[in-house]
Amino acid sequence: MTVTDRIALDPFGADIPAESARLRALGPIVPVELPGSIPAWAPTGYDVLKELILDPKVSKDPRQHWALWAELPEHPSWGWILGWVGVVNMLSTYGPDHTRLRKLVAPSFTHRRTEAMRARVEAVTAELLDALAAKGAAGGPVDVRAGLAHPLPMRIICELFGVPDGLREATARLIAAIMDTSDPTPEHAAFVQEQIGVVLGGLIAEKRERPGDDLTTELIRVRDEDGDRLSDEELVYTLLLVIGAGFETTVNLIGNAVVALLRHPEQLAAVRAGEIGWEAVVEETLRVHPSIASLPLRFAVADITVGDVTIPAGDAIITTYAAAGLDPAHYGPEADAFDASRGADDHLAFGIGVHRCIGAPLARVEALTALPALFDRFPDLRPAFTEDELRQVPSFIAFGWQEIPVRLQG
Repeated sequence: MTVTDRIALDPFGADIPAESARLRALGPIVPVELPGSIPAWAPTGYDVLKELILDPKVSKDPRQHWALWAELPEHPSWGWILGWVGVVNMLSTYGPDHTRLRKLVAPSFTHRRTEAMRARVEAVTAELLDALAAKGAAGGPVDVRAGLAHPLPMRIICELFGVPDGLREATARLIAAIMDTSDPTPEHAAFVQEQIGVVLGGLIAEKRERPGDDLTTELIRVRDEDGDRLSDEELVYTLLLVIGAGFETTVNLIGNAVVALLRHPEQLAAVRAGEIGWEAVVEETLRVHPSIASLPLRFAVADITVGDVTIPAGDAIITTYAAAGLDPAHYGPEADAFDASRGADDHLAFGIGVHRCIGAPLARVEALTALPALFDRFPDLRPAFTEDELRQVPSFIAFGWQEIPVRLQG
């Protein structure tokens, strides 16, 4: 196939596994179009994606390495991508620039700090389960996403960064809007850019006026040994990255694990019997249903050859975590089956190399607290949905469900 035969990705992400399989049948790397007709390349298997992520000839900086960067103003329907590449943070920098930012930000995300949050995660989980029990007392369905999977990581990340109550709802709306790729219109892009200033600008102003014992205050004050600090622009977009990634991905991790276990009651029984650990459930969820299906964008610094295909220097590449996790060449002919006893902990869901997610330990703490607590509290928990009733969030980037209706009692 040629680049003129680009495959348009579903902006709603309605069936990510099926789309991944269709692309894989076309070759190891496929020319695709993102929403708004943005051209890119999609790796379709584990080995190719891993090689590209680790290849120094692949950059995350559009200002230096995307041939179409200067054309963005000419394409109103491309504006949505600015929330991903029109930022200056660890997600969109390369080489020394990325090293500098990670050096400034990473000390705030220590193992010690994550462990210090464990008791708070447990307390919030217990509170949310009490509220779920009250809602489900009459035997009707309750939404475990709205009642647990979303508010738990949202509250924890807001407490960690000192987000005041008055900004929390707006913060959730902002991150949801960035994840939503179903509306590549100039109006949607303008809303996102406006809200970044309102929400994160408001948070920074609040913390400069009233500093606290929180990570926003810490990032405002951070200096390295040479006195380097985050610029105002870097501060805004670093907060966008770490707050957004710090809760939205965990929402889907918890929700996807709940759905997977309800769809496979025999595996849930094995977990309850101690035959399969909760850690294995989390790792298999990350492999089969990674919270991020495809992340835009990376860029070829020089021509890169994959099989008999050459990615020209300056072209964009998406990181296709869902396709990698479902690759039968790496995980066997039943790669698309959820099997918590599989023991496949080499998934790429949190990234690999210098861009590996610094918030992964906190996500695991939250999931490994919420999941056993939910199923222990409600041993008769069962789905209140059929297979065709669950709706994917409107995104080719995020991999999760809009609602997860369950019944708590038998």
